[in-house]
Amino acid sequence: IMLHSTLALSLLLIAVSSNLAMAIKKEKRAPQTLSRGWGDEITWVQTYEEGLYQAKKSNKPLMVIHHLEDCQYCQALKKTFAENEEIQEMAQNNFIMLNLMHETTDKNLSPDGQYVPRIMFVDPSLTVRADITGRYSNRLYAYEPQDIPFLIENMKKALRLIQTEL
Repeated sequence: IMLHSTLALSLLLIAVSSNLAMAIKKEKRAPQTLSRGWGDEITWVQTYEEGLYQAKKSNKPLMVIHHLEDCQYCQALKKTFAENEEIQEMAQNNFIMLNLMHETTDKNLSPDGQYVPRIMFVDPSLTVRADITGRYSNRLYAYEPQDIPFLIENMKKALRLIQTEL
């Protein structure tokens, strides 16, 4: 019996130490590549399809950011987006988040053209919210760094619309 409990204890210690090692490893994780600089604390989905699935499942709106690496407007917006605590917190807690460097096959995501940066919202019923627009009439879903307060309002609007339409 003594041998049995010693064995069980050693196995337990091995399990605990390997879990500890994994926890330490997790703590030191490299910045998430899916964030591409838009916010490493945010959980990002990899594809539009995954985003739609998660939005429906979690009843949270999906926020889709179209951008390109070599676009100076995207870089400027990304910087202010990543530095804004209110946006980062809302993005992490209330939205399914996706940033894409390529177009999707869903034409609803480019109602007025395939420009970047472009931010659109899709609600959990999988409706693209063409009614949540930015400040520019020629590029309805474009945002510039100075439009961050406007983007915050639109994020809140996307959340409100879900509440009222359920």
